[in-house]
Amino acid sequence: MADPRHISSLIGDIYDAVLNKSLWIEVLGRAAHFVGAQAAALAWRNAVSRSADVVHTFGIETPYSESYAEQYARLDPTTTPMFLRDVGEVVSTTDLVPYSEFLETRFYKEWARPQGLVDQVQANLDKSATSFVHLSFWRNSNSGIADEATRDRMRLIVPHMRRAVLVSHLVDDRTAEAATYGDALDGIGAGLFFVDAGGGIVHANASGHAMLAQGTLLRASGGKLVPHDASAERGLYETFSMAERGDEAVGTRGVAVPLVARDGEHYVAHVLPLTAGARRRAGAAYAAVAAVFVHKAELDMPSPQEVIAKFYKLTPTELRVLFAIVQVGGVPEVAEAMGISESTVKTHLRRLFAKTGSDRQADLVKLVAAYANPLVA
Repeated sequence: MADPRHISSLIGDIYDAVLNKSLWIEVLGRAAHFVGAQAAALAWRNAVSRSADVVHTFGIETPYSESYAEQYARLDPTTTPMFLRDVGEVVSTTDLVPYSEFLETRFYKEWARPQGLVDQVQANLDKSATSFVHLSFWRNSNSGIADEATRDRMRLIVPHMRRAVLVSHLVDDRTAEAATYGDALDGIGAGLFFVDAGGGIVHANASGHAMLAQGTLLRASGGKLVPHDASAERGLYETFSMAERGDEAVGTRGVAVPLVARDGEHYVAHVLPLTAGARRRAGAAYAAVAAVFVHKAELDMPSPQEVIAKFYKLTPTELRVLFAIVQVGGVPEVAEAMGISESTVKTHLRRLFAKTGSDRQADLVKLVAAYANPLVA
């Protein structure tokens, strides 16, 4: 599985899926085999509403994929602790919740166990204040619990999966469907440019054309993409040139290029190569060698979960109980959903009341609502 040629081929296919969405299922299958898993899913998940949009799956039958989105995403005990993990961090179920507790949840008993699934190794590919793009690989009872070798193999491909979904617009978390497919380029707010090795513009979305028309950040000169920030121009063009030689040439250098507009506003250009995989192996000539994803540089706002956990010094289990109270309901419902006893839920509630200065469950709901951003769609 660790054959460099196999890894290189898999990474190439990951980038091929950027321009051909029909390849995603095959790519997930190859990635699952490489990691040592039997099923895989790429999904958009909202940590506040606990809703999910399953974008692509491998090895998971349609009824289970649909039931996860419709019902079991709300019962998935890994949602909140997974959301608190850093983007790109690889973890398994046992890193998020006690495994004995996981086995007692409705999620495991009604969704995972009937499929023969016992553990998942997973990572966040992107995250906003309320939601995240999630990649998971499931192992069955024959493979058993994920070990460190499984995590190590996943760490090799996560950076490439992350960049691939960024270019596929999964970064636009508001609508995972629109974010995935190439025909929705004009539906995203950030500027997106496909360029050749010399910086020539092959295609731009509506936001990209608007940036060019405004001319304060970028302009088209002789058909080439030219930044207003002269200090960034050399680095940008060197990255385009390297992208022609594939991802190996770009590596992790030059992927993010800072830009400054004429009015002093700061932006970031993410340059992602499009010349890996089958296109390079076949020696085919493609005009576009890179996708340039341009957006305003903004400080990442902490999520409500992260703020609440840090401010009130809540443990991961206390945080899960808190959000279960908000999303699921009273003590009996939370106990059933989490697979723990009502007395255990009550114990955590008493601690939550003490730490937050609340007296009632309704006060906890108001507390969470106060931290939620009402402007997020």
